[in-house]
Amino acid sequence: MLRRHFITAALAAPVVLRTHAARATEAVDVELVLAVDVSRSVDNEEQEMQFKGYAAAFRDRRLVEAMSRGPIGSIACTFFTWSDWNIQEMLVPWMKLDGPQAAERFAQAIDAAPRRTHLYTSISGAMDYAARLFGQGFEGTRRVVDISGDGINNSGREVGAAREDALNQGIVLNGLAVLDRTPPPPGLGAMQPLDEYYRERVIGGPGAFLMVADGFESFEQAVRRKIIREVAVAPPPGPLVERATV
Repeated sequence: MLRRHFITAALAAPVVLRTHAARATEAVDVELVLAVDVSRSVDNEEQEMQFKGYAAAFRDRRLVEAMSRGPIGSIACTFFTWSDWNIQEMLVPWMKLDGPQAAERFAQAIDAAPRRTHLYTSISGAMDYAARLFGQGFEGTRRVVDISGDGINNSGREVGAAREDALNQGIVLNGLAVLDRTPPPPGLGAMQPLDEYYRERVIGGPGAFLMVADGFESFEQAVRRKIIREVAVAPPPGPLVERATV
């Protein structure tokens, strides 16, 4: 009798295991990953401008309307910070946003998130980390990564290789380049303008675009316009590069 019971349980066990292992995904119009630069070139005041800018964007009535107009009427969004090749910090896990109350909860989560600063700037590390976040409970008709930063890649692997890997997965990479008005230190040498760098080496995929903020004072305006365009149900053809100024 004991052996018969063991055999019966063993035969039934795989069915139970498959049931628990299966993870349902919920359909949304867009899966949007927000990747925010917290390297040492971003001081405390500038970091606060970034966080407040993102939170304000999700309190904007125009953004709430844009994300509700799709066939499904919702998006999924997550928010993380990045710096060195091995430093990415998830601050707001995936959340479904389908109206003003959900958008406000997301904004409040950004308000409450810790502010930390690290050293280097690894755009490639941010791309690699972001690419692994998709398919975690949601399935969007579009997968978009929104990378904001104020410097070029100086840590981790070559940014072009990371971009190619992301594009091969069907991910759209958009950029928000923040132009630093502070002159570079003497002896640093000529560097490619950041907006050109982001346009040529960071963004990519169908409908990808770059938003340029003229200093962190323009960040809030830039991020509002950028996310509204990203979550539009059928993004109209727009300029490859948009600019926001105070």
